[in-house]
Amino acid sequence: MTANSIADSFQSVRHFTVRLAQPLSAEDCMVQSMDDASPTRWHLAHTTWFFETFVLAQESDYQPFDPQFKFLFNSYYNTVGDQYPRQRRGMISRPGLEQIQNYRRHVDQQMIQRLQKPDFAAKHQRLIEVGIQHEQQHQELILTDIKHALSCNPTWPQYHALPLDRTADSAADGDSTRSKTPINIDEGVYEIGHDTNGFAFDNESPRHKVFLNQCAVDSVLVTCGEYLQFMNDGGYQQPQHWLSMGWSAVNQNGWQAPMYWIDVDDVPMFFTLAGLRPVDLDAPVAHVSFYEADAFARWAGKRLPTEFEWEIAAAQTTIDDDAPFVDWLLDRQLAIHPTRSPHGFCGSVWQWTASNYLGYPGYKPPAGAVGEYNGKFMCDQHVLRGGSVATHSSHIRPTYRNFFPASTRWQFAGIRLAE
Repeated sequence: MTANSIADSFQSVRHFTVRLAQPLSAEDCMVQSMDDASPTRWHLAHTTWFFETFVLAQESDYQPFDPQFKFLFNSYYNTVGDQYPRQRRGMISRPGLEQIQNYRRHVDQQMIQRLQKPDFAAKHQRLIEVGIQHEQQHQELILTDIKHALSCNPTWPQYHALPLDRTADSAADGDSTRSKTPINIDEGVYEIGHDTNGFAFDNESPRHKVFLNQCAVDSVLVTCGEYLQFMNDGGYQQPQHWLSMGWSAVNQNGWQAPMYWIDVDDVPMFFTLAGLRPVDLDAPVAHVSFYEADAFARWAGKRLPTEFEWEIAAAQTTIDDDAPFVDWLLDRQLAIHPTRSPHGFCGSVWQWTASNYLGYPGYKPPAGAVGEYNGKFMCDQHVLRGGSVATHSSHIRPTYRNFFPASTRWQFAGIRLAE
């Protein structure tokens, strides 16, 4: 990448984050509704902290905007220093939103000014690229976190209004006729992982060989209508479908449906970023945990694919042209439940796999603090593949590995089956 292209990419991602926060009030930006989520204001500051800490602070003439921010907005980088407790981020009322916006402008100005110098761009290119991708991940988290926060409000507020007549636009008229034939994978040895063309995170490498038994991966995602059949068949009341920890989670948390499903006068409704909407039975089911995905698969007489089966199946399909995240929310139907056709392999919902999140053979975290980005989380997590309606286009690739604990529900996570 040239210095100009790096600068353009940097400014584009920074501007888009600000646009995502525009519909929110200062009060909205401070809410932290659970330990796993962060306030929007924290996301705005932390993504700025990343560029200041890993790029600007490496320059001898740079002066930090506020030395206290190194502690307040460090997420989990122990090599850099201590962090403010994650579960208490919503308690930080100061610095206020205005000061955080000033912080962003300060760092942006410093970055853009220095990117005019080719030597600076060349020296920091890799970390700037990581920072851009990192901010795009936080753009997705801004949306999933504020959705959870707004769902805690009994008035069902909207993040962004969306006309009702747009809710069906995302599924093409001909989608219902597209093939549901499973994607067959022959027994054999396959190559897995990033091939070094384009950006990828360190956990997508090294590319390596795996042996797969003959199997078939569904070409369609599980729909809300299909999941409703599981619910109506007593899926949440029958322990034989559930892993032990999953059954405990059902009983401890009172799960009876996917997250954000609400019965209103016996009509299944779904809380979205555009408020409360009727459940679209033809849309991919979303906001289910690994436990629920696994239980549904057992009920259906199938299983979840491994991440390797998923990657090989994805490589045999064509990612829909409309899958990538575009310039603004309404063009992507992002404000509502993902109503895109279940035929799309990527870009609708993240898909749970049967694989634990581990390093590939020969994996070594990068040197320095950035080595904490992925490697140290390779424990008690499950891999998800495919990207969701909230995922940036640069993350829509067959090798991208997302990961969350098995009980996670607030992400746009759904189900693809295999056998």
